[in-house]
Amino acid sequence: MNFLSIFVLIPLLMLAALWAARGIKAIRGVMVAGASALLAASIILTFLYLEERHAGNTAKMLFRADTLWYAPLHIAYSVGVDGISVAMLLLSSIIVFTGTFASWRLQPLTKEYFLWFTLLSLGVFGFFISVDLFTMFMFYEIALIPMYLLIGVWGSGRKEYAAMKLTLMLMGGSAFLLIGILGIFSGSGATTMNILEIAQLHNIPFEQQCIWFPLTFLGFGVLGALFPFHTWSPDGHASAPTAVSMLHAGVLMKLGGYGCFRIAMFLLPEAAQELAWIFLILTGISVVYGAFSACVQTDLKYINAYSSVSHCGLVLFAILMLNRTAATGAILQMLSHGLMTALFFALIGMIYGRTHTRDVRELSGLMKVMPFLSVCYVIAGLANLGLPGLSGFVAEMTIFVGSFQNADVFHRTLTVLACSSIVITAVYILRLVGKILYGTCTDKHHLELTDATWDERVAVICLIVCVAGLGLAPFWVSRMIGQSVIPVVSQLMP
Repeated sequence: MNFLSIFVLIPLLMLAALWAARGIKAIRGVMVAGASALLAASIILTFLYLEERHAGNTAKMLFRADTLWYAPLHIAYSVGVDGISVAMLLLSSIIVFTGTFASWRLQPLTKEYFLWFTLLSLGVFGFFISVDLFTMFMFYEIALIPMYLLIGVWGSGRKEYAAMKLTLMLMGGSAFLLIGILGIFSGSGATTMNILEIAQLHNIPFEQQCIWFPLTFLGFGVLGALFPFHTWSPDGHASAPTAVSMLHAGVLMKLGGYGCFRIAMFLLPEAAQELAWIFLILTGISVVYGAFSACVQTDLKYINAYSSVSHCGLVLFAILMLNRTAATGAILQMLSHGLMTALFFALIGMIYGRTHTRDVRELSGLMKVMPFLSVCYVIAGLANLGLPGLSGFVAEMTIFVGSFQNADVFHRTLTVLACSSIVITAVYILRLVGKILYGTCTDKHHLELTDATWDERVAVICLIVCVAGLGLAPFWVSRMIGQSVIPVVSQLMP
């Protein structure tokens, strides 16, 4: 069996084991065992890939496997990974592992919740290993569908509205995406839906590219919170349970940026060069608008949700700069944002579980009653505003340096405007930390609050170690990513 198929097999085995499990301990045991196996597999894959890179064997996709599914439609189970895919698999496994502990005490319908959570994970892992257009789209849909129930059943607040809004908007994006994928396949004249073979043919007419590129980029961009199609994201984040918010913002939104880079930019390079300026303006708006919107929110989850709109906008912004440095920064930003936003949502869920409020105006002096969670929140905030030594600084600096390499006035003006988001982010993060963590704890009920439990500490510490690790030792990751962006960027260079 191909090694990459483990990332599909393990979630399938987890689904079967969860279905047969009886009792909360058995359910938790299955989830911990499965999440640990996925994390171990991704770490092993990372080391295997690094060995291949040192041997000079990373010029193409590794660990390839092709199995024909349905010959009349040229559909095959085709998998393979490069440095970008390996990084995304590692991120996904970390979020699934920590999300399991963040959901440790979830009630009611624990089994059903973890069944849908695992199905979402299956879609994510399958998407990142796929190199066939149809297979990738299939796993993409598998990852989206569980969100409706996870938010609608186990969410809070206006959960039915948020679940419906999220599902309708993402399915609308999927409709654009499906048309774009079919257009790419038919226009290429290929006898397979394999992404690598379509890219090698490189014979999609320019006129057709200009039709399929906007549809494909928009289809994935909706999930990447592209302005003005981002409105589902804050409502979805605010209503989702803690671990679902972690997986949603930490991994699911990365499918958007990954798909834009892997399919839209790679397979339609001439149209990308011609039309990139339109989407650069939209992504620039996302970056600044998301940061300003976070400043005026009073709900902790909405603040982090709009912050995610801004940071995910940076991913698409960097991809559209059409150079290697900016593209490397985009992938680093996906990793950084995935880790730090998962940490933020985990901490917000833990604070809400104790105080029963996410309203900033009702929180004060938490450092005195829950020092561990408060210190972790400060670390997450510093990573979000780009403190050197943490992951946010590495990713954003790489993006802005790469973006400024474009010497024309248009690109540099947009880069300067996008840089302003750093200052805006610092404003709302420092104000937020000062308001909820310091000062006097006026609510007598808050004085009786407890600090993090052991399972919460496991989730939080793992994420902090990863955020600090990426910030202090980014070079092995950036080199791994940098080699893998070359095939795409080489087609995008004018």
